[in-house]
Amino acid sequence: MVDLTQYTWIVWLILILVCVIIELLTLEFTFLMIAFGSVAGLGADLLGWEWWVQILVASAVSVLLILTIRPVMLRYMRRGADPTPSNVAALPGMSGRVVSSVSETGGLVKLANGETWTARLAPDADEEVVGAGASVTVVLVDGATVVIVPVARESA
Repeated sequence: MVDLTQYTWIVWLILILVCVIIELLTLEFTFLMIAFGSVAGLGADLLGWEWWVQILVASAVSVLLILTIRPVMLRYMRRGADPTPSNVAALPGMSGRVVSSVSETGGLVKLANGETWTARLAPDADEEVVGAGASVTVVLVDGATVVIVPVARESA
């Protein structure tokens, strides 16, 4: 009968290859650390250690790398990244003008970035309807609708 444990090196090579491919798709360094742990498991196999010891070595090295090296690598990768919010994250706090009257059920607003969004009044707004041309501020984004509050006008 064939002893399958003599072919565990093939399993380690396949696991390393799969982890590297997944890492190239995700770029989060988790699967890279697991691949290095698998390399340690392969080394244990080449040293002739039992299969369960190989798994323990691979697991220990993977967890150690994930907890120590991965956070450092992520910080290094994100260093110098632009912290400016973009897309939907940039909308809260943005000003705009009402295009079509806005109530708690709907309306249209043209934002300062030039985009026109469907809008509704925030539940805690002082007014029930905001007419066309009024200045508003975005409070939050709810799906494809911005929730707005009217800008308080200063009396002259």
